[in-house]
Amino acid sequence: MHAASNQDTRRSKPAEGLSAITSCHRSVPGLGTAVSTLTRVTTGSSSTRRKAGGQAGATKPDTQRAAKSTAKWAAEWDGETHLGLIRRARRMNRTLAKAFPHVYCELDFTNPLELTVATILSAQSTDKGVNLTTPALFARYRTALDYARADRVELEELVRPTGFYRNKANSLIRLGQELVARFDGEVPRTMAELVTLPGVGRKTANVILGNAFDIPGITVDTHFGRLVRRWRWTAEEDPVKVEHAVGELIERREWTLLSHRVIFHGRRVCHARKPACGVCVLARDCPSYGLGPTDPLVAAPLVKGPETEHLLGLAGL
Repeated sequence: MHAASNQDTRRSKPAEGLSAITSCHRSVPGLGTAVSTLTRVTTGSSSTRRKAGGQAGATKPDTQRAAKSTAKWAAEWDGETHLGLIRRARRMNRTLAKAFPHVYCELDFTNPLELTVATILSAQSTDKGVNLTTPALFARYRTALDYARADRVELEELVRPTGFYRNKANSLIRLGQELVARFDGEVPRTMAELVTLPGVGRKTANVILGNAFDIPGITVDTHFGRLVRRWRWTAEEDPVKVEHAVGELIERREWTLLSHRVIFHGRRVCHARKPACGVCVLARDCPSYGLGPTDPLVAAPLVKGPETEHLLGLAGL
């Protein structure tokens, strides 16, 4: 099995996805209707709320009624069986596949070594920030031996924009040394070997396995953990326990794609502070529906990313 590459997608990852999804919502029957119907049942129409609350916005009684409605909605999942959870989780994954038909690793790379380095740099940084840093880095350091022999000061300056640059430079130098000494300069393709490398934990290893080698893995980052707990797929906080709990719900062949879909959804729709519940395609299956605004017109501006038009189309807007 050969290593995957994002070389071509550096110029077209979002673009080719958008071309595939601009009219996709027309072929997904029921999603927009389900969201709109759920919104009307749970919150009432916009005109009704305006009459009740006036132009000044929601009153305290309105807020209390909304909170009670959300609590009642969440309580419907209290008696869910494990089989019911499996069915719901897989149904949600299928829905996410329709919402995000083109998902990918948002770190730019052309080979397993570049992906490993980029993932190490992404700790406490953003993918966008890393992608701005790696072109110069990858041009200067092309092999594990290059990192093993790197001038520390020079390397630190190159990775400085990603934060914690001294620790990251040290990890990259040691990574190069370990790869040269133990793996003939190549990135290994097993979890057991990857987690022995400097700067590589299970999350990083799953990113590498899934995206460089096409070996299924579940990447539990901040977005993934937050969303699966909101969905009551698991109550675990420990990333390793989350990984195993979700792995029992979703087919193994779907693990890598599921990770991307959930992360995409967390970055674009299900935000930490104010999720866009009113336009969420998962609304009917989400125990946390109502944490954010349920009025589609209020929720719509919260949606981010290049898929915005497609996602709003699925919600009937």
